[in-house]
Amino acid sequence: MEPGTGPDPTADVPALDSAAVTLYRWTVVHERLTPATLAQAASETDLGLPECEAAVRQLTGACLFQELFADDAPAAGGPTDDAPTDGDPAGKRPVAWQPVSPQAATAQLLSARDTALRAREKALREQRRLIQQQRDGLAALVPVYLQARQHAFPQGTIDRLPDKFAVRSLLADVIDSCRSEVLVSKHGGSFPPAALREALPRDLALLDRGVRMRSLYQHATRFDQPTRVHAEQLIEAGAEIRTLPEVLPQLIIVDGSLALLPASSGGALIIREPDLLSYLLTVFERDWENATPFASGPQAAHDVTKTMKQSILVLLAKGLKDESIARRLGISLRTCRRHVSDLLDSLGAHSRFEAGVVAERLGLTSHPAPATPPVEAGEPAPAAPVRTAACPACGEPLTAPASSPDGQRPGGRPPRYCSPRCRSRAYRARQREDASGVT
Repeated sequence: MEPGTGPDPTADVPALDSAAVTLYRWTVVHERLTPATLAQAASETDLGLPECEAAVRQLTGACLFQELFADDAPAAGGPTDDAPTDGDPAGKRPVAWQPVSPQAATAQLLSARDTALRAREKALREQRRLIQQQRDGLAALVPVYLQARQHAFPQGTIDRLPDKFAVRSLLADVIDSCRSEVLVSKHGGSFPPAALREALPRDLALLDRGVRMRSLYQHATRFDQPTRVHAEQLIEAGAEIRTLPEVLPQLIIVDGSLALLPASSGGALIIREPDLLSYLLTVFERDWENATPFASGPQAAHDVTKTMKQSILVLLAKGLKDESIARRLGISLRTCRRHVSDLLDSLGAHSRFEAGVVAERLGLTSHPAPATPPVEAGEPAPAAPVRTAACPACGEPLTAPASSPDGQRPGGRPPRYCSPRCRSRAYRARQREDASGVT
């Protein structure tokens, strides 16, 4: 070997080939390697002497071999052909190589790099702290800017917040100054626990001031434990929460005069334009009227599950894939596929396309009819719409019994199924649906 000063602790870890690993194993067994036993090691490991010399250099560079020098004067003469000599600066050559454990070699080889890296990480954390401090200082001016814009453009404006930090700052300011009502629409089957913990004190303080709070969630939130507990706490404090299969991705309206919508850049749009605000309020009120009050318990979960399955049928009939359906309804892909499988089984369909066709034929994909307006006193009640009676299991027309020309059973009830087979199929479908439980 060429004389040197030993391995550089800041250098990359040298790669070891199979010959170096073999020689390292042999040296650990024999406790040390000397120039005199190098030939023996080469013979016992079936390695050539040049391979052993190269392996010694690799192991020394990786700090797995410690060079041992004689305590007396430098050895006379130069390096021999059969003894690799990695000498020290004084010209000494090693008289032996001591094997070192991988843990000790790692500490010796990487400690300097690890120390330098920790120092760089500390400097980066300090830089991030300074950047965040400057960001917070500038974000504090956002309300000032928006108020000035509102005075300059009293007819309304649309502004953009660049990131979530500015959104949080503005949201805290407008919530604190809210006087009458906050409307919220949130998409997703569950919300991050950290976000729920951050929002709960703010929302409770809002309700404590007597501000009305109405929130729209998706049905799937009823089956997420942290979100359900959060909703129940808000409802107990006076909030109103309802759920739908699908809601707007994200919407917050404060006092009917300011709205926040998500921006594709990760920030938000601040809406103060009256016409656009009126449109968003109309959309929210429409969804609110069609939504179901948030409730927990087996029966509430059962009713919501039936509604979600009907929504899946509607989306299946439109040709959507399972991934798209799960994303729109805020449920997991696994839960969506289980519902699809149950629906195919209950409808007797062998494919998604056939299930959509059968559901369309049975009228299962139609949206619920709007509520009938109340009838004023003294006015005749509107006539009930005439509907063609059809079997809900197969869609075939119902045949009236011979003894009941009006289609009624002898007991006064209309027939529900065209045959005992369809009645049995529907019963089994209801049993499977009840057994599926809560998602």
